[in-house]
Amino acid sequence: MTRDGTPAPVIETHGLGKVYSAGTQAEVVALRDVDLRIARGDFVAIMGPSGSGKSTLMNLIGCLDTPSSGSYACDGIDVSTLDAEALAQLRRDKIGFVFQGFNLLPRMHALDNVAMPLGYARIPPAQRQERARAALASVGLADRATHLPSELSGGQQQRVAIARALINNPPILLADEPTGALDSKTGEEILALFKRLRDAQHTVVIITHDNDVAAYADRIFVMRDGELHAQEAG
Repeated sequence: MTRDGTPAPVIETHGLGKVYSAGTQAEVVALRDVDLRIARGDFVAIMGPSGSGKSTLMNLIGCLDTPSSGSYACDGIDVSTLDAEALAQLRRDKIGFVFQGFNLLPRMHALDNVAMPLGYARIPPAQRQERARAALASVGLADRATHLPSELSGGQQQRVAIARALINNPPILLADEPTGALDSKTGEEILALFKRLRDAQHTVVIITHDNDVAAYADRIFVMRDGELHAQEAG
């Protein structure tokens, strides 16, 4: 909590900007003066068409890129103070990523896909298996632990990907078009799962171009020409 009693932000940016230079070509301003504050347990959607800046903002929030200007504090940590190793550790511990394409390793069972990030954290193998089983159970896939991705439906594959994103219990879940490869009914099930994760005090940020997907969030932001605008959730 902050001094005024409001929840402490897990994502906080001030004047965040990103400019790309391409040799002798003119500079491209991808992000302009973005001020964003997202608290623990928020469910937020960031919308915008291609080229609006939403992917650039996602990469900065996910610590996959560095800003040209402004500041970003991830769970209270000023990311500009971190070297490459510390930044990689922050991504591992603070941010779980979920992508449209699932990004599961095809020759690994669901359990091993989920447990994989724990190997980088040097968690003992037995503990990895235990935690991965618990993560699969949390997304309703306890009985699919020994199935390969090819033996799972699209919705089940996305649930495995979400379990993998949750394995280090990060405060932030960052989802890029997470229902884009799913049919509408399965997509609704995944969005309902995100709501349950929000209720468990995970901060969920969805990047999407779909109004119906964004409507599941508690707050909606819209990117236009690199600028962020707030909307009321539908």
